[in-house]
Amino acid sequence: MILKDFLPHPSLQAFVRCYRIVHLHFESHDPPPFKPYTPRPEQCLAFYPYDRERVDFTTRDKTVANVPVALIGQALSVTNRYIHGHFMVVQILFQPGALFRLTGVPGTEINETYIEADCVFSKEVHEINEAFFHARGYAEVVQIANGFVERLARRQKKDGHPVDTVCQWMLGNPAASLDQLAAKAFLSPKQFERKVVERTGVSPKLYARLVRFDRAFREKNLNPHRGWQNIAFDCNYYDYQHLVRDYRDFTGMNPTDFHRLENRAPERRFGLAEHYYETQCSYHCSTRL
Repeated sequence: MILKDFLPHPSLQAFVRCYRIVHLHFESHDPPPFKPYTPRPEQCLAFYPYDRERVDFTTRDKTVANVPVALIGQALSVTNRYIHGHFMVVQILFQPGALFRLTGVPGTEINETYIEADCVFSKEVHEINEAFFHARGYAEVVQIANGFVERLARRQKKDGHPVDTVCQWMLGNPAASLDQLAAKAFLSPKQFERKVVERTGVSPKLYARLVRFDRAFREKNLNPHRGWQNIAFDCNYYDYQHLVRDYRDFTGMNPTDFHRLENRAPERRFGLAEHYYETQCSYHCSTRL
């Protein structure tokens, strides 16, 4: 059983932040509880070579199920993910702006979506999903993913832009001011905001909130006994109440109640939990499926 992030080939790191592989196996008579999947600053492709998941959108009356390859836009609210049986997902987590470069689709058009990937990408995504099914180990899964992204990169629709680099920098520096960020991209604040919305789907301010919230979420998972006050300060919140506000805005719950629910997520049965990307990432992936 595995929940781990793997680095892409160095030549592809301008496009891919990491590949996340989650591989779990449940007895059919004992399905696990749902996973409350938090908003995080990411857009991704998700491949399901075995059993697939059901996704319930918590802020609207919508359910999506049985999607073999999903394009998942920037989420702004929790989705509840139900999995069962022999479950494996291979996610390609794109760098900020990379999905726009590869497809030419503005980020705002896919916010809060979980759609069939071949609506945007070619039918090749199904061939890749089939290749993941037949892969003999996680190393081969990563190799297949690298080859797929390399082909996408050769056909990219839009050029890179300094805004992409600045948004990547924001992943570790969410407290920077709009003026500072715009200056790094050699743009006026208004031009910078327009470009960020186009390439990520959200404003710089909201993107920074998502980064900060995601780090607080992962810090609590990594250190469950740490107090919320300390987590708030370490994750660039002004105070604990500002952290509570983000939890309520993004999950509809206060931090303690949400993590009580998160502690029942399916991967917890195997002693696994989401941590920081940096603590999960590895080049080494020799474990067999």
